[in-house]
Formats: sequence, C-alpha cells, structure tokens
Amino acid sequence: MAFILSLDEGTTSARAALYDEQGRRVAMESCPIPSQYPQPGWVEQDAVEIWNAQKTAACRVLERGGAAASDIRAVGITNQRETTIVWERSTGRPVAPAIVWQCRRTADYCAELAASPAAAVIERKTGLVIDAYFSASKIRWILDHVPDGQARARDGELLFGNVDSWLVWNLTGGAVHSTDPSNASRTMLMDLATGDWDPELLAIFDVPRAMLPRISPSSAIIGECGAGVFGAAAPIAGIAGDQQAAMVGQACFRPGLSKNTYGTGCFALLHTGGRVPASKNRLVATRAASASGQAEFAIEGSVFIAGAVVQWLRDQLGLIATAAESEALAASVPDTGGVYVVPAFVGLGAPHWDSGARGIITGLTRASGRAHIVRAALESICYQTRELIEAMEADSGERVAELRVDGGAASNNFLMQFQADILGCRIVRPVDTETTALGAAYLAGLATGFWKSVEEVESFWQVERAFEPAMDAATRDRLFEGWKSAVSRCRS
Repeated sequence: MAFILSLDEGTTSARAALYDEQGRRVAMESCPIPSQYPQPGWVEQDAVEIWNAQKTAACRVLERGGAAASDIRAVGITNQRETTIVWERSTGRPVAPAIVWQCRRTADYCAELAASPAAAVIERKTGLVIDAYFSASKIRWILDHVPDGQARARDGELLFGNVDSWLVWNLTGGAVHSTDPSNASRTMLMDLATGDWDPELLAIFDVPRAMLPRISPSSAIIGECGAGVFGAAAPIAGIAGDQQAAMVGQACFRPGLSKNTYGTGCFALLHTGGRVPASKNRLVATRAASASGQAEFAIEGSVFIAGAVVQWLRDQLGLIATAAESEALAASVPDTGGVYVVPAFVGLGAPHWDSGARGIITGLTRASGRAHIVRAALESICYQTRELIEAMEADSGERVAELRVDGGAASNNFLMQFQADILGCRIVRPVDTETTALGAAYLAGLATGFWKSVEEVESFWQVERAFEPAMDAATRDRLFEGWKSAVSRCRS
C-alpha cells in the first residue's frame, strides 16, 4: 500500500492522518498540546512538546493504519500559523516558550506602531492589519527578552520559524530551514506581492534576515524526512498554514469559492485568484496555498475564540461534560432568552481588531439557565462569522451564496443550522471535515505525482450535508442587532 502522511499541528492538539490514492482518510491519531497562560492575555506553549506530540501522533497513525514507514510516499505539513518559535541553530533548543497566535503581550507595541508613519508601509506591503496576532512583534519580543538575542540573531545563531518550519527542522535533523508563502504571509515580514522577505519590514521590526527560513512553494519537495524519525526516509512535499490548507482540502481552488473553519478560532477565507486583494473593511489579504506554483491570494477574516468557547463552557464553567453535549443542550431551548455571550477572552479579531476588549455575558434574567448560556455561546460563533462574511461581501461586491465548512465544531448540527439561519445562506459540510490535514496531503501528493492533477483532487470532494436557512429576515436582523449591542458593551 502507498499513503500520504499528513501532519496537522493545531493549537490544542497535534494530529496525523494517512490518505490513500483515492483521497480517503485511512486513519487519524491525535495527541493533546497544553497551553500556558502566565499573565492575562498571554498564551504560550512548549515547542519541544509540540514536536514530541506531533511525532507521537504520526507513529500512532502508522500503527493504526497498518502502514510501514516505507509505505509513505510523501509528507505534508499544516500548522497553527502565527505561533512563533525561536531556537538555537547549533543545538535545536528553543530559547523561549513558543508564543501562540492568540497571545496579546505585544498589543501595546503594536498600538504604537499603528500610530506611527511605518503603519502605512506595513499594511500596504503585507495586506495585514497591525496587530499582536501576527508573528513579527512576537519575534521582536523574544529577541528583546533573551540575553543577547539581537546580536545572536544577527550572527545567525538563532533561527525563527512558525510551527511548520520548526517541524521541518526536526524532521530533517536540522538540514532544512524552510517555510511556504501561506505561512510567511502571516509574519508581517513578507511582501505579499513579491512573496519574499522585505528589507524595509525587517528594519521596522528589527528582525535580522539571517534568522528567517527560506520561502519555498507550498507544493514542492523541500527536503527529506530522515529515516531515523519514522523508520524510512520520505520527501517533505507540502506545507501550508492551517487555513490555507483547509481551502485546498475544501477544493476551493478557484476565485469566488469560500470556506470557514470552526476550530479553536474561526477563519473565513475567500479565494481571489492571482489578484492581490485589498480590504476596506478590516479584513486581511493573505497568500493562498498554490498547487500550481503560481502566486494565488485570498481575503481572510479571523475570529480568535470560536470552538474554544465550548472548551471554556466545559473546563472553566463546568456547564457541559463534553463538547458534544452542547448540541443537545442548546437545542433544548427555543432561544437564548435574550442572553448573549461575547467570548472576547483575548480581545476581538476581525473586523474589530480590539486587543483591549474582554468577554461578557449580557441579558441574564432570573429565568436564564444553563441551556440558555450554552446556546448563547454557540450562537456567538455564528454571529462572529456573520461579521466576517458581511465584510467579505462588502469587499468583493458579491453575495456569498454558499459557505463550505470544516473543523471540529462543524460537526455540531445546531451550530451549522443557526449559521445558515443567521447568514441567510447555504452551509455545506463535506464528508471529510478534517480538511486542514487533507489539504496538506493534497499539496504533498500533487508535488510527488501521487495524484496527477488538481481536477483529480477536486473530484474527491463530496457533500455530507447541506443546511438551508429557515429563519425569516426580520428575526435574523433583530438577533444580529442584539449581538452588535452586546459587542459594543465589551469594547475597550
């Protein structure tokens, strides 16, 4: 048998999956990754734990799938994107905890930068909104807080990478230091149009070029996973940030197609083809993961807390025992009774970009119960998505008639139906909702001839269920106005 091994390193877990020649997922394994919260708004992970979890998940999936390491034809990688790791070139040891994409420790610095003359240059070249979300300010913070960080980085002793680069470095035994355009476009250091590190941006953030990885195509052989890792060598042939990988897994290869991923956060992307998009509604432009080798782009909106609000209901409030329990509990009441949950635990993402916002529950009465709060928390994911889609429609001048969905929370039927209702558009869920892993596999398989063409990959995509809007427009708008009022109360 022959397989593509996909490594899908997310915020809460490292997953590994095997795919056969028909694009079917044969097996998948997962290993949790804990986060630390040393100060309010700070989010960290142990980079060594990330690598160990990913390696463990990969070894488990080979065993579960009954595959030998020699059956692996190629390895694809997808990852949490903006999370920032700096390590020593000579030892491979991280010099600081990985700063997770959600972390807000550089918010004040970013606010100063946004008010400076450099702001126009940054936003024009990167397509991004200046925010602590992206990697550049995180790199700067690490170099400023590690002894001799700047000097060591300039001398080439320290290396930077998002999680993809960190995994490649470890898979190749330190032989390859590489990333792809989809991840590089999230650093705030790459010129979106040229696809290369930009000297002016590097100077603004005081990040030495010597510590940055090579930018290689998303679908190309960039190195070899050493035989010592899994038992046999295999080419590393696909790399993409998780959201761009999900676009590939959803077969969104063509301009106008859109998807939304319901993971820890929520990420909606609209493919714009070879055109560099410019948002007038506080969304961001990004590189798509191209299977053709040509530069392709997307417009993106990011919600910081989506599926993570369900974890909060379970772990912090104890309102549910399992994430799956939220569906039936939410459906047990006809509405929230006027309750709104705004999960601005680490601020608000697009289109607000408010680092100082904090979460609230509003509209509580004596009649409010556990089910109302759980339902309101799930609805918050859908309201935030509507904000993104409205901004996307305003930017594109086109109505989003169909939204392809994926991610763990997409399995929640209540959530998907309410999403269709509050958007007033068709929601389409594919058979395989693990589209980030699938997209990375497609990129690796296309680069190595495992699959012959994009058209072949497109033929694998199948609809599991479609959700049609059933809510009248007046109710839809009334509920959304209530959401906007709740959001206004939590803004900084």
